[in-house]
Amino acid sequence: MKKLHSLVSAISIFLLIGCSKDVPNELDLSQLTRVDFTSGNSDEEIIITEKEKIKTIRDIIGEIEWEENIKPQMDENEDAIATLFFTYDKNMPESLTEYLIWFNKEEGSAVIFDRDKNALGTLGKEKSQTLKELLIKK
Repeated sequence: MKKLHSLVSAISIFLLIGCSKDVPNELDLSQLTRVDFTSGNSDEEIIITEKEKIKTIRDIIGEIEWEENIKPQMDENEDAIATLFFTYDKNMPESLTEYLIWFNKEEGSAVIFDRDKNALGTLGKEKSQTLKELLIKK
């Protein structure tokens, strides 16, 4: 009986390990399918699924310069919260990543915090403006 339990446990562990390799540790921007955006001062949620806008957001995210293991120390609440949806397998649930975004009004740049990786990123003026227009002007 103990051998049967050990065998079932071992098979279960192998199946779990095999299935967990389907979702990569690093974000694959080509798998980004949707972005939900909430403004910091509003409860209204904007959902972006249009392919052209998603492509633009992929390009912008690829330009972010990240610094790992940093917590943001901002005086203000975030201007926006963006939830990114990645679909790696149509038979599996989407993988979610949440970014907190602060737009710097003087410089025109943006600061982005990735909660999952505890990383702080910066975005230049041009890409920040494009991101702001996409998120605010639906």
